[in-house]
Amino acid sequence: MAADLPEYYFRVRENGAAVFRVDTENRQRRIEMDQIAVLNIRNGDIKPQGDRQLSEEDLEVIRRWMAQRRDLLAARDMDDIHRAIDHMNLTTQWAQSRATDTQLEDVTDDLLLAMHDLRSVLVRKKADRLTQGDN
Repeated sequence: MAADLPEYYFRVRENGAAVFRVDTENRQRRIEMDQIAVLNIRNGDIKPQGDRQLSEEDLEVIRRWMAQRRDLLAARDMDDIHRAIDHMNLTTQWAQSRATDTQLEDVTDDLLLAMHDLRSVLVRKKADRLTQGDN
């Protein structure tokens, strides 16, 4: 089992991760995890834990994980947007075919405001892209 474990473990947190070095080479033959750093995905900060010095290998592994994590989160964001489009279509079908007057009264204002807000942002961003293309 020890041979199957990675050398580093990343405990995902809200904006990054806590980084641990995994050690199975001890007398008790137990898995020990020594926290070596905390990282922030958004701003790229890597903070060594305590007064530890990170090796170039540590930093390389951490930077590679951060890049992979950013890619994964970006893919999830796009998947969430595509799912939102599906939900909007399902909501339209629900409103047209199954919703009661009471249900519609409960959600109509919130939906209209959210859609208006989204439309305003999308139109502004589209106009920005079109004017940038003219330059």
